[in-house]
Amino acid sequence: MSRWLKYPLLINLALLFKGGIQTIRLRRASQRPRLASENTLRDILSISKDTVYGREHNFEEILSAPKDSELFALYQHLVPENDYEALRGYVERHKNGETDILFPGRPDMYATTSGTTSAPKWVPMTHKYLRDVYGKMSNVWVWNFIKHRNLALAGKVFAIVGKECEGYAPDGTLYGSVSGVLVRDIPKIIKKRYTAPASVMSIEDYAARNYTLMRLAIQHWDVTLWSTANPSTILELQRSVDENLDLMIEDIEKGTLTDKFVIDEAIRAELKSYMRPRPERAKELRELCDKNGGRILPRHYWPKLQILSTWKCGNTKVYMDKYQDYFDLEQTCYQELGYIATECRFGFALDMSNESVLFPHLHYYEFVPEEDMDKPRKRFMQIDELEQGKRYCVYVTTYSGLFRYNMNDLVEVGGMYEKTPTIHMVSKVNGIVSLTGEKLYEPQFIEAVHQAEEETKIKTKFFVGFADVNESEYHFYFEFTDQETSQETADMFAKVVDDKLRAINIEYESKRASFRLNAPVAHRLQKNAYSRFKTACLKDGMRDGQFKFNLLMQDENRRGKFQVLVIGDKISDIRRNVMVRRTERNDRRTERTKRRQSRRTERNKKKNKS
Repeated sequence: MSRWLKYPLLINLALLFKGGIQTIRLRRASQRPRLASENTLRDILSISKDTVYGREHNFEEILSAPKDSELFALYQHLVPENDYEALRGYVERHKNGETDILFPGRPDMYATTSGTTSAPKWVPMTHKYLRDVYGKMSNVWVWNFIKHRNLALAGKVFAIVGKECEGYAPDGTLYGSVSGVLVRDIPKIIKKRYTAPASVMSIEDYAARNYTLMRLAIQHWDVTLWSTANPSTILELQRSVDENLDLMIEDIEKGTLTDKFVIDEAIRAELKSYMRPRPERAKELRELCDKNGGRILPRHYWPKLQILSTWKCGNTKVYMDKYQDYFDLEQTCYQELGYIATECRFGFALDMSNESVLFPHLHYYEFVPEEDMDKPRKRFMQIDELEQGKRYCVYVTTYSGLFRYNMNDLVEVGGMYEKTPTIHMVSKVNGIVSLTGEKLYEPQFIEAVHQAEEETKIKTKFFVGFADVNESEYHFYFEFTDQETSQETADMFAKVVDDKLRAINIEYESKRASFRLNAPVAHRLQKNAYSRFKTACLKDGMRDGQFKFNLLMQDENRRGKFQVLVIGDKISDIRRNVMVRRTERNDRRTERTKRRQSRRTERNKKKNKS
């Protein structure tokens, strides 16, 4: 039976009005980015000049600067570059009920995420920031969907968001996910199109959550918009369909939710209004299953999907190749989600490129050239000084109390939006690892693995690398497509990756050649290792939307979570690693002996000449 989507006239008109007005403001600011940056910085400092932080850092004096160049210079001079730990004390005072610390009054909420220490970050979100950056700019973002696919909101919306409320600060302020709060507050005309309520994200068991999300979603044939920050989530949700399809179809047929999974009764009660018996849809899904060899994909069960929006930049590209055949990309517009972090909504994509448009009228941005990142005196560039194709570490000042905040991200400049440069994410700066000065970049590691796959014809489903500073070596963890891959083959594969890295990175080659860096060690991972790792992290309290997971890092805690997923006899592995290190030590001794002999020969030659 042929099906048609009804044009959502009222919704599109409302978004045209709301999104159109904010788009005009964004365009005006982007035509004069330096002026917009000056005005934004002055406004932020004016609002916070009488706060504790504003008085301590002389905001009044900074505001006295008559010209933009003097304003920026004074700001750099009087306000230090910050990370979260530098601001933690101020945030703690807010959390405990004090007002006017980083900004006037108190925040509306806190967005929580993992920090560099064992204590999580509590990122304050003020009313103004939520209203303007997340509220008004979201209208631009959704209106952009409509411009590319005018039926984007004609059907159901499948949005994966964080948990709205995880608890309350000592002063009673909510903390949780910004995306969850936004979904809570969206207009009813759009909310009723969501396939599931936000409470589903409160289901503790990860497998139960995935099952519930997909059971509620695939009961609808007319899902037209799918948005999830992390593309790895697509793989995991599809795996839930693959493993539980018969059970899902039975639930859809009867209008039930299986007792196979542990789900809080309050959530089950709320979900009843989202479920009713759908025998026709169940029959359709069974027919699709038979027609497609027993496996159905999004292009089968959602034939009218208009928009798919996820992160596509940085290390997330690793996952994209794994689900390209899930979708009909002529029918479905696959769009970059944009540069969004817990700390702020830095920018978003407005066309089919992966470039994020910045908001100079809502943030004050600073950029440090890649080559200056490790220097004691960094050059801080303004938004209008960026060069296309160059990479920068980014800093942001927001209306939520982040001042000269180091996002710890490496970005690359793309084209222009009006007269403002666009950017895309390359990697976290902590995706750059350096044990002995080699500065190995995460994208280099990813490229080396892909080159090794092409050369050896050995395929991986997942891989990750960890730096071991004590042994001065890298540990490469591979989940091979063929689970019968031997340790000997894994060692050979790691050797090819090592060779590719030596060709890609001259500093890595230098450190390996001089034996300052030992040969990498290979480990084979169990099936679905990433999903198991992610489940372990979620049990520790991390949210799905926070998984901007690095594939190269120096992090013993995360390495430990993968180590328990390694295949093989641990004693044999230890012996093998000892032998590798012993061989490396012998090679170093041999090399030192050769150098000493060479120096003696040179000295003897000079004596003979004299």
